[in-house]
Amino acid sequence: MERLPDHVARAYLDLLGIDALPGAVDADALRALQSAHVARVPYETVDIVRGRPPGIAPLASVKRVLAGRGGYCYHLNGAFSALLAWLDVDVTLHISGVQGRGQEAPGLNANHLGLTARTPDGREWLVDVGLGDGPTDPLPLVAGGHEQFGYRYRLRSSEAAPGAWRFDHDSRGSFEGFDLGSEPARIDDFGAMHAFLSTQSGFARTVTAQRRIGRRIEALRGCVYTETTPEVTSVTEITERDAWWDVVVTDFGLGYGDLPADERETLWRQTLERHHTWQAGQTTEGPAGQ
Repeated sequence: MERLPDHVARAYLDLLGIDALPGAVDADALRALQSAHVARVPYETVDIVRGRPPGIAPLASVKRVLAGRGGYCYHLNGAFSALLAWLDVDVTLHISGVQGRGQEAPGLNANHLGLTARTPDGREWLVDVGLGDGPTDPLPLVAGGHEQFGYRYRLRSSEAAPGAWRFDHDSRGSFEGFDLGSEPARIDDFGAMHAFLSTQSGFARTVTAQRRIGRRIEALRGCVYTETTPEVTSVTEITERDAWWDVVVTDFGLGYGDLPADERETLWRQTLERHHTWQAGQTTEGPAGQ
């Protein structure tokens, strides 16, 4: 992995509001880094839906984050892994496969970039900032149940491959879970799946923005904005252009305010039309497009 330039890594840490130095990341610092990342760098697909999917090289993904944009797992976990490597954290990329709700588990098909990290105390962790509504904190890589802010997760052995792990999501999550391969991977291992997902899947059809702030999960899928806590879920339909862009740019803090007016209008019209199609029951897909 290409090492981040020092000034880029420091800008990244400033964005996260974290004061950390290379060689000084213990378990508490790792938790602080992940929780800040999922709160401040949204999972989002705006450029993908625009037909301009960004590449997934980690350094390019870091620069994208610093420019005020996010991405999906390849961008977010790729960028985060580069920051952890700069901080001298022992971090590893893994081929993973996310299982959507109501779908068969895909196995280790590389539709997700998984990460593990090891801290100086000898513990190994599942770290992930690329799930949208996943855990706020790293999970110790040991079998069993884990609870964070009232959300329940489970780690266990996977049937996908020898030595693989299975993450089972909270029942309120947007996906069933994912399988994580045991072998180290390279960013190039995800290129073919990224090319498919960013052009031919639901990611390329429906604008999505998600972030996890403590016990609150915020999600925009198409024209449907949802806030979820362990106690309640509130759903708001947004069918007015300026209000929709205000959620994307102001609420989620995404740097799309500089898009030309005609491109903003085109993306909004496409989003609204797809929402109306979904409402009318002319497609079996939900707001997430998957």
